[in-house]
Amino acid sequence: MAEILKGAPVAAAMSMDLIGRVNHLKDAGITPTLAIIRVGERPDDIAYERGAIKSCEKIGVNVKRFLLSPEHGKEELLDVIRQINQDAKIHGCLLFRPLPRREDEIAACELLSPEKDVDCATSVSLSSVFTGKGMGFPPCTAQACLEILDHYGCELKGKRVVVIGRSLVIGKPVSMMLQARNATVTMCHTKTVNMPEVCREAEIVVAAAGKAGVVDEHYTNPNQIIVDVGINTDAEGKLCGDVQFDRVEPVVDAITPVPGGVGAVTSTVLAKHVVEAAEAHLETAVC
Repeated sequence: MAEILKGAPVAAAMSMDLIGRVNHLKDAGITPTLAIIRVGERPDDIAYERGAIKSCEKIGVNVKRFLLSPEHGKEELLDVIRQINQDAKIHGCLLFRPLPRREDEIAACELLSPEKDVDCATSVSLSSVFTGKGMGFPPCTAQACLEILDHYGCELKGKRVVVIGRSLVIGKPVSMMLQARNATVTMCHTKTVNMPEVCREAEIVVAAAGKAGVVDEHYTNPNQIIVDVGINTDAEGKLCGDVQFDRVEPVVDAITPVPGGVGAVTSTVLAKHVVEAAEAHLETAVC
């Protein structure tokens, strides 16, 4: 049987470290603060918002919510972002995407200050992921993948990794982050020929296809680690990943579950980014 790489122990260990760092910031007169901008009432946004608030409260990060209806115009959204940019007591901002109007999302992401962009919404942050230079933070879910691998002692240097999916939200950023850790990365997508054969050669597979159950036992080998990023709903309305867990788990060496895997770490990574942004603010103030 595979080792189950649960997210809860990872989040707990991260939280213990972050509590000490938050206390240090508060002793210096700074309370790390996250702004959440949510447009509309998408159930997945609301669910993640609850988890983010819970993770932040656990370590002492303050949260301010800015809730807009889809009927609000672009300028009202941009005014909120300007307010956040100008507020020195707000250190990080999470903008839920996609927005109802694509043009609003583009304008909002470009206006947000990169130093407060804690989930890689801006082009500056994305550039820093690809170049390793500049300000901003990687996507929280992409970093959560690496946090899990690190926590369970999974060495990345020199390992063959296959990333399934090439989105700017997960696939491409996590590929660059893995390469920065000296992994040898292959990206697969809908046009990949013989994808199961390609995946079988890997020592680590990151499944971020956004399609329920796309990975089955034919993609795997007995020495493999599977990181399932997918959050989908099956025919019975239950949460499931991109991996057919029941068919893959008996074959591989280790696997993250869904739910309870990557998703359980993502909101703690968000809190970590806010703390890091607050620490950078303190360092600038001291200088």
